[in-house]
Amino acid sequence: MANLEAKINLYGTAPGSIVDGPGIRFGVFVQGCTHHCPKCHNPKSQPHTGGVPTSVGDIIKEFEEADSCAGVTLSGGEPFEQAEGLAELACALKEKGINVWCYTGYLFEDLIAIANGQDAARASEYCNKNHAQGVNKLLHNLDVLVDGEFQNDLKSYDALYRGSKNQRLIDVPKSLENGKVIEWTQEFNVPERPTSW
Repeated sequence: MANLEAKINLYGTAPGSIVDGPGIRFGVFVQGCTHHCPKCHNPKSQPHTGGVPTSVGDIIKEFEEADSCAGVTLSGGEPFEQAEGLAELACALKEKGINVWCYTGYLFEDLIAIANGQDAARASEYCNKNHAQGVNKLLHNLDVLVDGEFQNDLKSYDALYRGSKNQRLIDVPKSLENGKVIEWTQEFNVPERPTSW
């Protein structure tokens, strides 16, 4: 069971997104990011100060009211720097059969190392082996992870659901099962909102 009282420091939400994954999606943007990618799409979301502490339950309620949205996308800011709270949100969504995507500046391989309680090549005070449990739970409740920092010199409008060509669309369940990165290839697999929601 997910903890609906868990808090997320929220930058904002975006019901009705059509660019953050397949179908009409509900975007959840968190506050705080240590990557500081040049030409970041959401530079105001980078400082860890600010934002609005919001419960998982309140975000779920907002999603319920956005009845046109079939999936949820976690973005930011940097979701894995709030892994504990977002793990509870993703868990609550998956319990209802909702498709969950996540954008991160970290590489999948580093997140796996952190989830296993190891040091990673890229880590921060907000996402390191001390946060292993949250990182692990968040990974296990995702359908697709878009990994890697945005690189402006690799920016492309042709990169499906990505800002720059270095980023990967990773099928998380298959990758965890196989112990290696399996890229997501179902370009037009549009999720539908469960009728039981």
